[in-house]
Amino acid sequence: MELKAFIEITRPHNCVLAGVVGVLGSIVAVGHLPDALTTLLVFLVVTLGCAGGNTVNDYFDYEIDKINRPDRPLPRGAIGRKTALYYALLLFAVGLILAAMINVYALVLGIIAYVTMFLYAWKLKPLPFIGNLAVAGLTGATPLYGAVAVGHLGLAGYLAVCAFLVNVAREVIKDIEDVEGDMAKGAKTLPIIWGKKRAAYVGATFAVLTVVASFLPIKAGVGLGYYAMIPVDLIILYAAYLILRSQEREVAHRSQKLLKISIFLAVMAFLIAALV
Repeated sequence: MELKAFIEITRPHNCVLAGVVGVLGSIVAVGHLPDALTTLLVFLVVTLGCAGGNTVNDYFDYEIDKINRPDRPLPRGAIGRKTALYYALLLFAVGLILAAMINVYALVLGIIAYVTMFLYAWKLKPLPFIGNLAVAGLTGATPLYGAVAVGHLGLAGYLAVCAFLVNVAREVIKDIEDVEGDMAKGAKTLPIIWGKKRAAYVGATFAVLTVVASFLPIKAGVGLGYYAMIPVDLIILYAAYLILRSQEREVAHRSQKLLKISIFLAVMAFLIAALV
């Protein structure tokens, strides 16, 4: 057993990013940084939830990861499967204790999100499109959680919609990337059922819908600062172009990575709009 595997299995860079997005959701909602305790609690609840979700996902994806991600801690034997499961449940438990310290709404949303993460890894992931929607919903809920924590929605509602749409696109394209391993396990993802080309059209459609939705705050009266979203929209459209042009694994990987980057950049654009 490798001690560093307990950090590695959570994919800490993703979790820290999610925690930051949760905090930025609070700022976008109220237009300023909340008090230090609320900020810290939001960051920790989101980060721990993401860590638990990634860990339990690896627990259930053990056979698939032998093919798609053999370098991850479980396939290479750096940590035991049962240990990983108990570790994930511990992370969830600590996160919910901290969520209860914020307010009852933050606790309820935390419970819903954590349960959805577990159900996704356990049952929903192999289901065509349903698993994609579940992950996208969780991503959209991240900035929304920050808003719930401060008791104000503000621009965080628009941000949640955009985050949901772009993540549907990313999840579908990621399924195109992972077709080989998913087929080996018998999963029924969208590209396996419909074919890579049709799945690419679905992913690209949601990418375009994200760009359309990104202009809603302007109609609602947001100032010129929101035009920082334009470069982000261009990245999203380029990712859609890539996957429509080719559905090869390397291209799909590049496309979904661009969409992943665009999520954080979109949060920054909303932040600029909220502060300006």
